[in-house]
Amino acid sequence: MKILVLLPRFPYPLDKGDKLRAYHQLVELAKRHEVHLFAMSHEAVGEAQVEALRPHSKSIYVERLHAPAIWWGVLRAFLKGQSLQLGYWTTRRAQRHYHAFEQQVQPDVVYCQMVRTLPTVTGSPYRKVLDFQDALSLNTRRRMERAHGLWRLILNYEEKALKRAEQEALRLFNATTIISPIDRDAISPAITLVPNGVDTDYFKGERLKVKSETADVVDDSHLSPLTSHLSPHAIVFTGNMAYAPNVDAARYLVEEVMPLVWERCPYANVLLAGADPKPAVKALAGPKVTVSGRLDDIRTAYASTQLFVAPMRIGSGMQNKLLEAMSMGLPCVTTSIAATPLGAIPGEHLLVGDNAAELATLIASLLTDSWQQQQLADAGHRFVQERYSWPAAVAPLEAILTN
Repeated sequence: MKILVLLPRFPYPLDKGDKLRAYHQLVELAKRHEVHLFAMSHEAVGEAQVEALRPHSKSIYVERLHAPAIWWGVLRAFLKGQSLQLGYWTTRRAQRHYHAFEQQVQPDVVYCQMVRTLPTVTGSPYRKVLDFQDALSLNTRRRMERAHGLWRLILNYEEKALKRAEQEALRLFNATTIISPIDRDAISPAITLVPNGVDTDYFKGERLKVKSETADVVDDSHLSPLTSHLSPHAIVFTGNMAYAPNVDAARYLVEEVMPLVWERCPYANVLLAGADPKPAVKALAGPKVTVSGRLDDIRTAYASTQLFVAPMRIGSGMQNKLLEAMSMGLPCVTTSIAATPLGAIPGEHLLVGDNAAELATLIASLLTDSWQQQQLADAGHRFVQERYSWPAAVAPLEAILTN
């Protein structure tokens, strides 16, 4: 079968959740089908990135989006009362090039990722499937609830515009998919669930055997000799540190949760690992907090720590970072927003708290109880091994595309 994949971002490197999902889906589909990739990008895409996709794509077209056209698209969308995100990812040049590519490929089906691709594919005569991935309107509403001033007004506008776009997508596409039940119910119960997976061969449970590339930047001079049993970091949080929900979670962890943990565990240091840290994240660095920036191998962050903590308060979809940490054999502490889409059982596969005091109590109890750490790590690891693999995750998508 000939599948044309349309993405709002080039799916490599795997530094964002949407790119990771698209990459692994494309790799799995390419094992049995002819895949053609059209990817937009607001950043330069190097030849090495393209080469990473060539073994899995019959043809590749990268449409570079430049700032003047991007911001004209945003303004045009606002003047029309449309989503600013859709305007950002839509240019007339990209639409022309996409439709020319589509006519050249003559696909059996077009598979689009995220509602951001809606304007680009509008008018296509081919069968179309959209992966919402997340409910962007839900994500935006959660961000709005914690915003203030002008930013709150902008997010309020964007939430309403995204809701309209999501409903339009239901009418335009022949089939739609999404990651989690919570996100599905925020748009329509008719959407098919297609979960994320994790590369369990890559994220193996060998966290204490991998040399941490962050070890050289750890200042442990303030630590007591009594803490010599610790790995280089006590706690890690990973993610793209330019993404608003991750920025919020990093600040929440360091500014509100950790002061309560340090009352009981003054030795506990924190690693914030991930690409493109915003100034607000960089400002969190201190004697007990390391901000690493991009790591060549994110496994080294997981390998350097005792616990993974994801105190997500906003956002949507499934947290790939939790799947990776659990696959690596890390005990995890998170919030209901992040835990519920996984289907994991709180208290068995991971621990869940929904305010700073609850999270701090859970973190401190794990740091002082190695037996509980191991039990939780083992249960979480088994859960991911049994429930989340990319071949299994892509199977329902493939069934929809080939129907």
